[in-house]
Amino acid sequence: MSAVAEVLYSQAEFRRFAASGEEFLYLVPSGGIFGVSPAVRDALDLLEAGPVAAEDLLAGLVAKGYSLADADGIVTELFQARVIRDQTGYADPPQEAVEDFPLQSLVLNLTNQCNLSCQYCYEYGEDKVATPEGKPKFMDETVARASVDHLFASAQGRRAVHITFFGGETLMNFPLLKWVVEYGKSKARETGQYLDFSLTTNGTLLSEPVIEFLAKNDIGVTVSMDGAKEAHDALRVFANGKGSYDIVAPKVKALIARHKSRPIAARVTMTQQVTNVKEIFHHLRHELGFAEVGFAPVTAAPDRLYTIQTKKMDSVLDQFRELAYEYRDYAVQGKAHGFSNVSDTLAELHAGINKSHPCGAGLGLVGVGPSGDIAPCHRFVDSDEHALGNVLEGGMDKWKQKEFLAKGHIGAKYDCHSCWARPLCAGGCHHEAFVRYGDTGHPNLHFCDWIRDWTGICLEIYGDIAVQNPAFLDAFEKRKALQ
Repeated sequence: MSAVAEVLYSQAEFRRFAASGEEFLYLVPSGGIFGVSPAVRDALDLLEAGPVAAEDLLAGLVAKGYSLADADGIVTELFQARVIRDQTGYADPPQEAVEDFPLQSLVLNLTNQCNLSCQYCYEYGEDKVATPEGKPKFMDETVARASVDHLFASAQGRRAVHITFFGGETLMNFPLLKWVVEYGKSKARETGQYLDFSLTTNGTLLSEPVIEFLAKNDIGVTVSMDGAKEAHDALRVFANGKGSYDIVAPKVKALIARHKSRPIAARVTMTQQVTNVKEIFHHLRHELGFAEVGFAPVTAAPDRLYTIQTKKMDSVLDQFRELAYEYRDYAVQGKAHGFSNVSDTLAELHAGINKSHPCGAGLGLVGVGPSGDIAPCHRFVDSDEHALGNVLEGGMDKWKQKEFLAKGHIGAKYDCHSCWARPLCAGGCHHEAFVRYGDTGHPNLHFCDWIRDWTGICLEIYGDIAVQNPAFLDAFEKRKALQ
């Protein structure tokens, strides 16, 4: 008779952190957050030096004052929660993308034209991937209808779907935007689904009739702004080099004053010239009145003059940390702060997100350009190399979609497999990867330390809120998209 192999227990993969005097574990394989009780702490201490035989682990807990039954219950709970593992480990990698995954979000690039000439533009700048030559500059009703039909045909089983209007400058094709809203609503009535709209704009064309339409139709609005006049005008300029702040600021105030049904958000593109995060946040949030302000570094090759260098990114992280602590202090008092970078991360932590892909690009979300070409997301619209089909020519090419998703899967990014922050990052933005490395599936290795540090800050913030005002976290249940 063969001997039964002895069970050896060891610590599994987690990130240990403290907040408000309490200890927590961020469980990497599951994306869950686990409170550390005295019993859990005792068990982990016994495993600190390495694997321990099951009998010795139980004996160690008994020696610490637990009954044998309680010790066995502690070990069983920790194993089931993936806090500890045996020598065989776990066979639970991130889920593969299912066949015919239902679409939920459609980004309609209504035009590839823009009335600004922002120097860092990913669509028209030095790092552009678009190949718009010979293609229409403005989407027409035929393409828009086919796009909306494609969304609803591909979203069977979804209770809610979403359309985002994008550009170029979105509002340069405002008549089509109005048509899509009416057509989309009629389709939603036919299918019994809920349809939500949003748009991104540079704000220059926010006239009174436009604002009135957006408000009456509850359309979410994000305005691309880079702060107060000096920061905003550094790179967000018209073709003649004149800054756009003086045009945009009064229009934003009018929008916020009229549009009350949805929080109006600002999106800041950080560059080497625009890194004063705290000053920018407080201007946009408290002086202009945006409900939410989010920041993202420019997507560009490392040798561009506007690309943020490492030293500046360290300063950005310090300012992010200070704003995150402000956010925490607001949250403890039950108040909204408006720093959406924190809100977005906390929402994912609260949901226990463990991503197979960095985002929904090519999976639950696609972009469609004026020609009808389907792209993984808005950043790849009009790129022949990345097209996944055409709404006028049979829709999604399933083979191309599968190839794109396979390259972007966390399982193919071996550099990520030992990183504790991978459940939220999954290797980073596909577009950033292509611009930096020429491969949409390449992990964004230049950003790894920054992401780990930021995720660690957000874990601490989450723990502080969970201890001091857990009811605040209930709001993140409402942020979950309807399925």
